[in-house]
Amino acid sequence: MTVFGAALMERLERFAAFSEEEGALTRLFLTPQHRAAADQLMAWMREAGMTATLDPVGTVVGRCEGAAPGAPALLLGSHIDTVRNAGKYDGNLGVLAAVAAVGELNRRGERLPFAIEVLGFGDEEGVRFPVTLTGSRAVAGRFDPAALDARDRDGVALQDALRDFGGDPDAVASAARMDTLAFIEVHIEQGPVLEAEGLPLGIVTGINGASRFSVRVGGMAGHAGTVPMALRRDALAAASEMVLAVERVGAGTPDLVATVGRLDAKPGAVNVIPGEVLFTLDIRAPVDAVRRTACAAIHAELEAIAKRRGVTLAIKPGHQADAAPCSPKIIRQIEAAVRRAGIRPHHLPSGAGHDAMAFAGVLPMGMLFVRCRGGISHNPAESITVEDADLAVRVLLDLIRHFEHGAP
Repeated sequence: MTVFGAALMERLERFAAFSEEEGALTRLFLTPQHRAAADQLMAWMREAGMTATLDPVGTVVGRCEGAAPGAPALLLGSHIDTVRNAGKYDGNLGVLAAVAAVGELNRRGERLPFAIEVLGFGDEEGVRFPVTLTGSRAVAGRFDPAALDARDRDGVALQDALRDFGGDPDAVASAARMDTLAFIEVHIEQGPVLEAEGLPLGIVTGINGASRFSVRVGGMAGHAGTVPMALRRDALAAASEMVLAVERVGAGTPDLVATVGRLDAKPGAVNVIPGEVLFTLDIRAPVDAVRRTACAAIHAELEAIAKRRGVTLAIKPGHQADAAPCSPKIIRQIEAAVRRAGIRPHHLPSGAGHDAMAFAGVLPMGMLFVRCRGGISHNPAESITVEDADLAVRVLLDLIRHFEHGAP
């Protein structure tokens, strides 16, 4: 019996057709394809018994009133923008699962003590403009007006694209939803933990904080055939040792991940000793103190390697984001719904960022993860099963029915 899952998977397939590329899913923020997807989402929301509108920053808002009109709302949802050549489930699953749950409540004529609002955010991925979480930050009352001046690679300002989309950059402040109870997001895990545990669903404890750095290692380029090994200042050899040090620190601390994602050796000739290497460093952990300690430890390791090898080292900080812990009371309620579905509860942090981050410290928030095959995401190979999709809707529906906003 996977009636919810089958219907949800069919809609996800249809939703993936709103794309800028033939044969691939690319739906960037404030593009015509994003607008077409928003229109379809609003149509499905109305079919589910909701009113549906676009807010000033382009977020699709579907509202289902509670037993008393105008009651505070429980917020559900995720994002409908994608990366380039994306999978079908990242973001989209959480929005359409919420629509399915609300549709079932309306079908049964159930009215709760609170309203429900389903949100389809834009710009979670941050692909088109050099900003991110535009929609969710606006709803949380955390939008930075300076983001309106951000430009895409064609020179189009975000505020102009927003007007063309049907939004209103002059009214972004009005997108903030203050009379609300909590925010809950269903999302694919984007990692392999649930699959390894043999579990369809997981309870998120928080979203990892992240620190990114650009690292430059300076050595001395020279002829590969004439400079003796003992007299070399090989930037690539030094950087290679640094990469292994990053891996060692990351592996030695529970829940910490540390990654060198890009490495560029110069001058890049087969017969020249590398004189310069540039590489990136990404460090994440669910506890900020742990992340900061790891950053300091990695920096110390890199400096020691540079000194011993006679190379220069420059570390430039980039993106920094604090951890976003989920609300303990929301975690407990999600766990209870998972248990009622007969599933062993498993708690795990999210290594990826999500719209839920925007609500941390503003509103109680939590996340329900859905298993994805191989942990693959941001890739056309992204895959979930109809059975897991069905469970996600059922658990979300049960969570809504049992939701207690005043629970300690």
